[in-house]
Amino acid sequence: MRLTTFFTVLFLVSNAKFASGQDPPPAVERGSTEAAVIDEPTLRGHIRFLADDLLEGRGPGSRGDRLSQLYLSTQFQAHGLRPAADDGTWFQDVPLVGVKTEVPPTVTFRHGESSATLKSVEEFMSNIGSPVDSVQIKDAEVVFVGYGIEAPEFEWNDYKEVDVRGKVLLMMNNDPSDDPALFEGRRRLYYGRWDYKYAVAARMGAAGAIIIHTTASAGYPWQVVQTSWSGEEFELRGTPGPRMQLKAWASEEAARKIVELSGHDLDQLRESAQSREFRPVPLNTQFSIALKSTIRQQDTANVLGIMEGSDPNLKDEFLIYMAHHDHLGLGVERDERGDNIYNGAVDNAAGTAGLLAILKAYSRLNERPARSILFAAVGAEEQGLLGSLHFANHPPIPAGKMAAVINMDGTNIIGKTHDVNVIGHGKSNLDAIVEQVAKAQGRIVTPDHFPDRGYYYRSDQFSLAKIGVPGVYLHPGVNVIGKPPQWGKEQLDHWVQNIYHQPSDEYREQWDLSGAVEDFRLLYRVGRIVADQQEIPAWNPGDEFEAARSAALAAAQQ
Repeated sequence: MRLTTFFTVLFLVSNAKFASGQDPPPAVERGSTEAAVIDEPTLRGHIRFLADDLLEGRGPGSRGDRLSQLYLSTQFQAHGLRPAADDGTWFQDVPLVGVKTEVPPTVTFRHGESSATLKSVEEFMSNIGSPVDSVQIKDAEVVFVGYGIEAPEFEWNDYKEVDVRGKVLLMMNNDPSDDPALFEGRRRLYYGRWDYKYAVAARMGAAGAIIIHTTASAGYPWQVVQTSWSGEEFELRGTPGPRMQLKAWASEEAARKIVELSGHDLDQLRESAQSREFRPVPLNTQFSIALKSTIRQQDTANVLGIMEGSDPNLKDEFLIYMAHHDHLGLGVERDERGDNIYNGAVDNAAGTAGLLAILKAYSRLNERPARSILFAAVGAEEQGLLGSLHFANHPPIPAGKMAAVINMDGTNIIGKTHDVNVIGHGKSNLDAIVEQVAKAQGRIVTPDHFPDRGYYYRSDQFSLAKIGVPGVYLHPGVNVIGKPPQWGKEQLDHWVQNIYHQPSDEYREQWDLSGAVEDFRLLYRVGRIVADQQEIPAWNPGDEFEAARSAALAAAQQ
């Protein structure tokens, strides 16, 4: 929960520039007439409906999920789109399998005659690692594997060819950050994500993996792990690849108990893991667990609609506007208010509302853009970007024909800001377009405020990046007009600590959506430029997704 040194400098410069606290000077902005329909009443109306208790949190496959899909498809139809799913409907089915794990009240680690018992949910989260009825791990050795990363390009391998088959791996969250030459310093890469770590552990043949949670390494408190990893977990049906029996999280204090039981010190182990020379450390500790689960087949859907482009040479290329329409649904436990509905108002009724408001602006155009526009409201994002992953695996158009994706996940609820925060800034030449539009609004572009949280890999544009499509993804600015310098950051920190993935993420009339209006108007205008320019957007040279883009473009030419 801290600004990087680089951002702090930017923050101070921008704050000094606008020290008067007055609105930036007005500027003439492209597309200002039709963009005017992106307004607070439009956003509030869509958010209020999608986040209502009647939709019960829009959990995948639920009645609320189906209601949101119906609402979105009727809005698409009302604004003149045509259906874009393979079968000529609005809905690209996303086949899911749901697994609800029955966890024991406690789990126990043993070292010789000593033991450490942890309370489930309070200290330890357990989930079956594949859609099976039950698993049993008996006296598996626990091995500390540092960050659990294999990265040949950084000459980094935490496993060192040590045989970890059948063992339970204890590993750190995030990736090494001390050396700017490694893993881009404090900027988290995909290597720092939990899904990467679980996948590598499974490929290594481990029986299970336990990720050590800290608020700093995750970017959110333990309560988010508790809510996000309880109840029913989903995956795409037929997901291939090796599996583990157990996917688990341990709180930092719980991990400390496990390590101390073995006679080691957690801080010393973590320090040793900062080096390339690190080797896995057997803890001579055994872990046993028996888990049962309830499995069901369940589907959600991506809602897809197209506005055909006007240029004969460019209309077979598509700009994509994307937002996820799902949230966590109904919780197992009620909070202190007796509420168990995870309404997901900011995350992501708000982003979906932005998608519909931008569609409204496009529907007012007298002449359609040169490229076609695909509006995609995707499902099951909260389950691991599953809707967008299915979209990427089964694209309605070839990846080489996708010019760019503009993704909307969350929004600004605290008022207009001097800054525009671009997640993944520096990855593609789309940055220049965002900067151009932001300048016309009298604002500056800043890179990711919290690069150590890995936000680029936590939302749906990442699924499309993996097939080569560059994208734009914004987070709210923090330099709020007319407020003290740290006020905006304090509001966002409060939201992450107390509201993110909690039943309290509900629609509120007291929100100031003027900043959201400005951000969505910016994304509309960025899209207009991308849709009309001759050049197709590109990743910056050397970016991790550049090779995928080259392959997709080459395939599209065949």
